[in-house]
Amino acid sequence: MSHLNVTKLILTLVTLGLAVAATACRGETSAETPILLERNMFQQQRYNPQARSNFFADGRSMRKPVEHTFAREMDPSSEISNGEIGNGTGYVLSVPTEVVSQLGGMGKAVDRGEQRYNIYCVPCHDRAGSGQGTAVKRGMAAPPSLIDERVRHMPDGQLFATIGRGVRNMPAYNYSIPVSDRWAIVTYVRALEISQAGEQ
Repeated sequence: MSHLNVTKLILTLVTLGLAVAATACRGETSAETPILLERNMFQQQRYNPQARSNFFADGRSMRKPVEHTFAREMDPSSEISNGEIGNGTGYVLSVPTEVVSQLGGMGKAVDRGEQRYNIYCVPCHDRAGSGQGTAVKRGMAAPPSLIDERVRHMPDGQLFATIGRGVRNMPAYNYSIPVSDRWAIVTYVRALEISQAGEQ
């Protein structure tokens, strides 16, 4: 066989192989199990969420958290993590000193609060806190002014809780803004109120 004929035979076989491969994958369903060249734990033994388990005495596969544990991002103190007095009788009156220390003192807390306020709050509340931000100018209902007398007399914990949980049109920011940053925003709002006090 000449070199030219061998080349033609190889090309014919490759073309035939490609044609067979192309017709084999037409998007049809099959009852056969798929071929997985690298299994990567695709068929590992595991429990689905809320599945029954014969291993545990209570029959549940999902286990309760160990007693007295809490999420890493949560502070064990209700005053710090929720802004509420431990016995549930009301809100914390002022920013906890532990948070101020953690932020590096009141000056740094206010600076951090201003930075976070400009990111999250300015679109609705504007830089002066009057509630006439860009979102309001584009048709959203105006939020209350942060320099209003009612907000001035609100406990710091209530303001903190409002940032975290949201109220009326304001969304909840507890997943977007960490606890210390929410407290920092509270310190900045209080500084903003003091700076605006003479203008009312």
